[in-house]
Amino acid sequence: MKLSQHIATLCFLALAFTASSQDGHFTQFYAAPTYLNPAFAGTSVESRLSANYRNQWPAIPGAFVTYNFAYDRYLPRIHSGIGIIATHDKAGAGALRSSSVGAQYSYEVAIRRDVFFLPALQMSYTNHSVNFSDLVFGDQLIRDGAETSLEAGIEPVNYLDFSSGALVFSPSYWAGVSIHHMNQPNQSFYPGHIARIPRKISAHGGYRFKMKGGAYSKSKSYVVTAANYKHQGDFDQLDLGAYYELNPLTLGLWYRGLLLKSNDYGYINQDALSLIVGFQSEQVKIGYSFDVTLSQLNVGFSGGAHEISFSYEWAGKQSRRMARKRIVPCAKF
Repeated sequence: MKLSQHIATLCFLALAFTASSQDGHFTQFYAAPTYLNPAFAGTSVESRLSANYRNQWPAIPGAFVTYNFAYDRYLPRIHSGIGIIATHDKAGAGALRSSSVGAQYSYEVAIRRDVFFLPALQMSYTNHSVNFSDLVFGDQLIRDGAETSLEAGIEPVNYLDFSSGALVFSPSYWAGVSIHHMNQPNQSFYPGHIARIPRKISAHGGYRFKMKGGAYSKSKSYVVTAANYKHQGDFDQLDLGAYYELNPLTLGLWYRGLLLKSNDYGYINQDALSLIVGFQSEQVKIGYSFDVTLSQLNVGFSGGAHEISFSYEWAGKQSRRMARKRIVPCAKF
């Protein structure tokens, strides 16, 4: 392992042991809807299977890689949605790892004929650990591969995590809010030490409208505008963007940052400009996005971020007919 890799890994581990953590995020957060908000569970035609992969800052040794897998289903007889979600994060050359599995439940209330409200709950079980077998430290080289002194006293931690959310939608708009880590579980690796995960609050919404006039009226093209604001601990972030849908293709452009706010170093709080391209058929959706880094950690140094999403939906004939009036119109990627 190169010296730069040692330095990067030690920085990531130091942050993990001493600082409040932030959750992983996806550029295509609407392609991971139940990760964004458990109230999205059950908002597909009937059944939905999705997978997401994100590689953030690949040019930096020990950067972040996130995987997300989810299944959700609508149960029309009880007006409910259920979901299962599994997430895995790796950082610091894969040494710092976090894996969670959760169950979700939402209940659908018809406010009007075509306007619905869904409150939701989520319970997750998480394992947080450091894999020292992937790392080599200076004291191990001196002592011919013996266990590093940094490993002493560090133990994997497991905890229950509770989240909630709510969603309102109609055929043309949606708005939602979610609160993750409501119980602020302790994720410290050291027994007797407290390092609670700060609550993450997300507010999101958007509007979808059909293009009119000229050839667009025949091609059934749509424009979707959307936003997502997140706040966790001392950090906050705004994603603002739009999609152009011309089936089967979707093109999107997103900005992530807060132009009116600067960080502690006096720099404008901006993160990335994201380019998204997607393909969708009646059942399958595949998306790719690339983040162009706008912060001081420029794209030439960081490598930006690559993300791939996949979704597959299926339903019986009766559920498909019912779904025409209750499918959330939000962006697909």
